[in-house]
Amino acid sequence: MRIHKAGIMPITVILILVLLILAIPNIIQQEQNLLHYILYGAATLFMVYVVRFFRRPDRSINSDPEAVLCAADGTVVAIEKVMEKEYFNAEKIQVSVFMSIFNVHVNWYPVDGEVVFMKHHEGYHYPAYTPKASLENEMTTTVIRMEDGKEIMVRQIAGIMARRIVSNACEGKNVKQGEEIGIIKFGSRVDLLLPLDMDVKVDLHQKVRGRRDVIATC
Repeated sequence: MRIHKAGIMPITVILILVLLILAIPNIIQQEQNLLHYILYGAATLFMVYVVRFFRRPDRSINSDPEAVLCAADGTVVAIEKVMEKEYFNAEKIQVSVFMSIFNVHVNWYPVDGEVVFMKHHEGYHYPAYTPKASLENEMTTTVIRMEDGKEIMVRQIAGIMARRIVSNACEGKNVKQGEEIGIIKFGSRVDLLLPLDMDVKVDLHQKVRGRRDVIATC
């Protein structure tokens, strides 16, 4: 299991804090007892989950120029038509994938193309599975223009625990389907906004995997 470089600093900081907390009962009572061992076990499990959260899977890609691949691991929580006003100012199909703290939080480009728009928005940190998260939470918006001129929007949305979105997107950059777009630290959500003529291939509440599952076809 590889660890994402964005996780090195938070893992280090959290480990130091955990060790400082564990030092307190040892200062109070140096002789080891059941409470000490319970705390050691709980701390170990906690650190395993923290490290696991920042895992970067070495996953093969099911590349398909006619498909929009899933950009994140998680659960489909919304499939709906929405009026997108930030860039398109037009109606789009929105497919939203919620990532729990147990999912991989690396995100990937769903299609080949050129990044024609990228913007980070400050905002709130409502639970990422709620509808208003797509409108009011902190987010990063990226639009990729495909070779045929169609444009796909990827929104990385922070959640109630997610406090930082890491994105490597920049305008003018040519990207490949399945390349990493970034990572969202702790429970969050990714929205894909698609042209109305695309055929959605997933269902509500379906579990999906980034780089593997097809969200829609052209």
